[in-house]
This record gives sequence, C-alpha cells and structure tokens, in this order.
Amino acid sequence: MADIIQLLPDHVANQIAAGEVVQRPASVVKELLENAIDAKATQIKLLLKDAGKILIQVIDNGIGMSQTDARLSFERHATSKIKSANDIYKLETKGFRGEALASIAAIAQVELKTKQTKDEVGNILKIEGSKIIVQDVISTPTGTSISVKNLFFNIPARRNFLKSNAVETRHIIDEFQRVALAHPNIGFSLYHNNNEVYHLKEDNLRQRIVAIFGDRINDKLVPIDEITDLVKIKGFIANPKFAKKKRGEQFFFANNRFIKSNYLNHAVVNAYDGLLAKGYYPTYFIFLEVDPKTIDINIHPTKTEIKFENESDIYAIIRATVKHSLGQYNVAPLLDFNRDTSMDVPYDYKNKAKKTPNISVNPNFNPFKTKNTKTQKPINTSSWESLYVDKGDVITDNIKVEIEEDVTTNKQIELFSEIEEKIQAKTFQVQRKYILSSLKNSMVVIKQNLAHQRILYEELLTKITVEEAVSQQLVIPIEIEFIKQDVALLFETKQELENIGFRFGEFKSDGIILSGIPTTIPQDKLVSTLEEIVEQIKSEVPQENFSQLDVIIKSMAKNLAIKTGKILSSKEQEEIIDKLFSCKEPNYSPYGKLIVANFSYDELENKFL
Repeated sequence: MADIIQLLPDHVANQIAAGEVVQRPASVVKELLENAIDAKATQIKLLLKDAGKILIQVIDNGIGMSQTDARLSFERHATSKIKSANDIYKLETKGFRGEALASIAAIAQVELKTKQTKDEVGNILKIEGSKIIVQDVISTPTGTSISVKNLFFNIPARRNFLKSNAVETRHIIDEFQRVALAHPNIGFSLYHNNNEVYHLKEDNLRQRIVAIFGDRINDKLVPIDEITDLVKIKGFIANPKFAKKKRGEQFFFANNRFIKSNYLNHAVVNAYDGLLAKGYYPTYFIFLEVDPKTIDINIHPTKTEIKFENESDIYAIIRATVKHSLGQYNVAPLLDFNRDTSMDVPYDYKNKAKKTPNISVNPNFNPFKTKNTKTQKPINTSSWESLYVDKGDVITDNIKVEIEEDVTTNKQIELFSEIEEKIQAKTFQVQRKYILSSLKNSMVVIKQNLAHQRILYEELLTKITVEEAVSQQLVIPIEIEFIKQDVALLFETKQELENIGFRFGEFKSDGIILSGIPTTIPQDKLVSTLEEIVEQIKSEVPQENFSQLDVIIKSMAKNLAIKTGKILSSKEQEEIIDKLFSCKEPNYSPYGKLIVANFSYDELENKFL
C-alpha cells in the first residue's frame, strides 16, 4: 500500500495555525500591540479602517529590527524571547511562540517598515499569503510600522464569519483597553476611519482608568494594595453602590498580562457578599504580581488563560484584600456586621482622664409608697354580666381590667376558609418560581419569569410594529452614565430606540441625556433596561439574521419581566396563564427557552404504582 502521510506545505500549516491565533481583527490588534510593547516603545498608534477588515496598522517608536530580524520575524517559531524550554517558565515579555506574525502573514497582505536607531535607513517588507513580494531599504522613522490589509483575503469562508463593523470594532476596543490599562506608562492612541477614538497620555494607573472610562469613575474607585510573599496585589475596586447589571468593567492582570479567571472573579464577588443587589456585578481593576515560575501561560494560544501554582492561596488573599479595602475606606463594615456601635468609644474620649462618677442616694425613697394612700375599692361584681364581654376593656371604679380575647374559634374559621380557598383555586405558586395549573387531562407547570417575558415581548412588538409607540416627555431630562463605546453603540441604534419611544437630548462622551422615555418602562427600571439593551446588542448574531429592533424588544421584555422569587396572588397567576396562552408562541420564551411543561394524569398516576 502506498504511503499516505505527508508533510503539509508551509503556507497551509501557517493558515491552520492562523485559525488558532487569528480569530478576528481584534486578535491581530492584540498581537501587534504586544509586539510594540516588547520592542520597548513609549508611544504606540493604532489605525483602523472598517473595523480592521480593510486595514490594521500599528506604529511604534521602539527599538526596531535589522534587515535579517525583519525577514526572520515572519518565520514560524522564530522568536527573540526564549532560547530554551526552561525560559517559558520565567517569561517577562508578551509574546514568545513566534507564531503570530507568521500566522497573520498567511491570511493577509502585510507591509512592514522598520529601522533601528543606529541605522541611517530602514527596511521594508511586503508579504501576501506567506509569500515575500518586496524586500528593500526605505527611509522611515526609528521604530516599526506594520500594516495588515484585507484580512482573510485568501480564505473567503473565514471572512464571511466576521460580524458587523460595530461588533468587530467593539472587540478591538476591548483588546486596546486591556493593553492600555496594563501599561499606563506608555502613550496610546486609536483612530478608526480617520476619527480619533482614544488619545491616552503616559500617566499613572488611576488616571489611565479615568481616561478610558470617563471622569465619573474617578469618585467610585477604591484603591487596593497588599504585599505578601506569594503575591503582590494593587489596583482599584469600585464602590458597591455603583455596581452594574453587566460584567464589562472587570479586569484581572497577572504580571501586566490580561487574564480571564472565573475562579479569581469568584473571590472578588465573594468579598462583596451582602453589598450587591441580586443580578449586579462589581467593577474592578486588579493587578497581580507573582513569580513567573509559579504560573503557566502556555495553556492557550491567546495566552489569556493561565494556571497558578498556588491558586487557592491567591484566592484567599484576593478575597481578604478586597474585603479589607471595602472596610478601610468605609464602604463596608470592617469587622462585625452585628456590632453595637453605641458601645464604641469615640476617638475624642480615648485619651481623657477617667473620672469617678458622683452617686447621690435618697435614703427616704420608698418605691412602694404612692401619693394616693386610700385603700383601693374591690371590683364591683354586682353586675356580673359586665365581666363577660366579647372583647375590649372593662373599667370599674377606676380599675382597668383587660379581658383576654379567645381567638381560637376565629383562627379555626380563618384556617378552614384559607384551605377552602386553595382547594377552589385554579392555580398554585411553587417556590415563588413556577405556576401550577390543571387542564382536562393533564397538569401544566409554567415558569413565571419566562412566561412574562413572552407576554411582554409580544405586547411590545405589537405596540411598536402595529401601533404607534408612545413616549412620555420628561419635565427634567435624565442623564445616564455610559462608557465611551456604549455611547457609540446607543448612537448607532438611535433610530430603533426612538421607534420604541426613547427621546434623546444629547450624546456625550461619558453618557447620554434622555428627554423622553417609553411609557412601557417604569422610571426606576430605565437604567437597567438600557444596560440590558446594550449588552444584548453587543452579543448579536451574524448580520444576515440580525434585527436590532428585535434584540432591543427582547432585552426590554427580559428586564421588565417579573423575577423569580416574586409572590403572585391567585388573580395574578391566572392573568399570566390567560395572557400566555393568548400569545402566538406560548411554549417558548423570546430567547428560545421552554416555558411550559405538561404532565398527563396517567404519568402522575404511574408514579404511585
């Protein structure tokens, strides 16, 4: 039999590797920014066109590369970061595999310009699909400029999987923010379609956070700082009263590398225990500094997932540090939540001299002596009927006698009335989550939250598409805070939101001003509804199957629906059932979750055989 195993050509191997390293334009941005940082740049500029699909260009003032290094940088597994396997466990740089540039060059048109300080001229390199087209000298500033054009130009199927420009831009901004937060000592700027999005100067961490997320976050930040033999922790957490119904502003960094860790996130959330309302999440920017030998960052191509050698110990330290900072800055009680504050010694009295209290005693005081020394008259029992009354007080000769009411009979009546009412009821609520009802041949169990979502979704859809949406004009406009990219997203969906009933006064860099709101949204749920809309639009499906209006309506229905844990009266339960079975699709929620479970009486009877 002929041999069937063969070595893949380099360009095919690079395209396969690109599938792991380059998932979308944001992946390219991350790799190029990290390369600029490793090149000791102090100023980095990122230029984008059409969300990076047409152009991603990173310009830095780093050390640059020689002609040979520029050529070798596009070879697989060519790297200046490590020389032996042991170096992987003491890394202090961002990249180390030597796969990024080779993978990017395999699926894009790449142009590299670079020059070292000692050289008079630089070098230019043009590559298309792993093939070198041009290699020559050029006049260029010190540092490196790399342009990635027409991403996935030779893999149309991969390009078709990219989402809309708005979504891909948000992913790029996420990566940009992570890198910029980790390096406040470096200046960063971001331009999209020739419009400046960010211009970040070299600064400290607090000012970098403010520059990215807006001035209003400054007053919310609570510093954390802890040094142990195992880990050094610094950064900021947010006051719990500013918690949001989204997880967006949660950042963990290990040795200045952004990481994702559900385990460590749980440590932070646990420290906020009792301080956050259900469904709200804390904001934090936490930097961990550990010995590189105690972590493994080589478990995923994107290097955002790492393993800690002493993960459980770090969990405990993070939890204690966050809890301590919340208490230290009077955000939460530091010690005992049930402490009696009236027993605390005020600081002003701590160092005062102790004085012996003066005690005065009246030796003639008699607690049994009364002003009226006359003998009290006995109760008049001549009218014995007055002692037997239904309830209330009997006053006889200035003596007040309280008659205890026998409520046993009344309680029994109430109890039997309640049981009788329940027997006659058509519905029952179970665990404040489900509604049980009986049909002719079966029993149905309905999840109240999902049922209400379906009802609201179809009601809102009818009001918006069939009827004219009604807007409630506000006497005093409402200003709501959002980060810059969320404001941009709301601006993009302005027309759809106005169709629902929102009226916008102004779009600012750090928030929006509303002059009118839909009558279907209570004012106390306005902020949470808009936050829910933003989060749902961020996670939109591919463009051809996507309707922003539909996503907005689903988001509103989800946020306004009654929640699990709410007690419903029999009338409310019946109303939900009646409205649900009047819907076009009563069995599934707007997000496709099952609402109704049906059990036949035969199935129920079989349980007792």
